[in-house]
Amino acid sequence: MMKDLTEGNPQSLLWRFTIPMFISVIFQQLYNIADSVIAGRFAGEDALAAVGASYPITMIFMAIAVGSNIGCSVVISQFFGAKRYEQMKTSVYTTLISASVLSVVLTVFGLFGSRALMRMIQTPENIFSLGDLYLRIYIGGFVFLFLYNVATGIFTSLGDSKTPLYFLIGSSLGNIFLDYWFVAGLHWGVAGVAWATFIAQGIACVLALFTMAGR
Repeated sequence: MMKDLTEGNPQSLLWRFTIPMFISVIFQQLYNIADSVIAGRFAGEDALAAVGASYPITMIFMAIAVGSNIGCSVVISQFFGAKRYEQMKTSVYTTLISASVLSVVLTVFGLFGSRALMRMIQTPENIFSLGDLYLRIYIGGFVFLFLYNVATGIFTSLGDSKTPLYFLIGSSLGNIFLDYWFVAGLHWGVAGVAWATFIAQGIACVLALFTMAGR
């Protein structure tokens, strides 16, 4: 739902806009917390260490996705605020196409370079294979992560910070459920942690894009 933040009481508008974003930060951290807790509890110390060892690399990919989120939201929000709706729509389409291409390029780079990246951060040999396995599955779902972040940026640039929050809450809870099922129930270990994140992010991304297309 689009909301023009240039009309109405500024203080009230800003509070209603920013509170969902604060809550989103909390739920975003649930991904990492759930992965670490469940991996350590049900898959062992090596699994927990492998997930942790991959974290610096996954954060690089996350930073690119978040940066794209912020960049696209600046441009789109300017056109939306100025009521230049045709340019706004063009910016949205350009953002989605560019994000898709860039995410595919980064995915290919990550899949072929995952072992080299793990070597660069001096991952211990006893967890190297587990860390590489987790990283490959995570990078395989990077397209979903990237497009979801871009979709979030588009929603917020149109004054809607609640819709991304709803998707994030559902994705976080789904990730926790899948983590527990794959790791504690099916005993997939590190792969289960990675696949839980992959699936939860994928569902959130698809729902966000369908919602955007419907508007």
